[in-house]
Amino acid sequence: MLEINGVATKEQISKIFPSIETINKGSVAVIECFQKIPCNPCVTSCRFNAIDMGDDINNLPVVSSEKCVGCGVCLGKCPGLAIMLVDGSKSEDYLYMTIPYELLPVPEKGQMVRGLDREGNYLGDVKVVKVLNSKSLDRTLIVTLEVPRDLLYKFRNIEVGAK
Repeated sequence: MLEINGVATKEQISKIFPSIETINKGSVAVIECFQKIPCNPCVTSCRFNAIDMGDDINNLPVVSSEKCVGCGVCLGKCPGLAIMLVDGSKSEDYLYMTIPYELLPVPEKGQMVRGLDREGNYLGDVKVVKVLNSKSLDRTLIVTLEVPRDLLYKFRNIEVGAK
């Protein structure tokens, strides 16, 4: 499916997510990078050596959930916007999912926005918990959202200001 429409399959998604036990312990990076291309900013930006590609820059990055502290530095460095953070330690009902965001209008803390899947389909409203906008991120916002747990493997983006 990825090669046809650019959307990862359920099987591809399930392979990259850490266990729910790991997610429930705290923030951890998830990298949705499925094609071998020469790219490694995620590896070089991780101070904890939690992301590895081996010796070939074309290999797919792999996150070690044991080493990842969920700091999010890699999220802001990925030119493909392929990284998100998932944190299930805050609530039994919701996950905190942190995504890169480069569209307008800019979401605001406390705002309800439309949660979208990987194809842009509406999943339900989600709450903006935090918006990080820093010059070091080169106009990529880092947005943390409160997402219902049942959307863990479906949620991927937001739409702001839609009716």
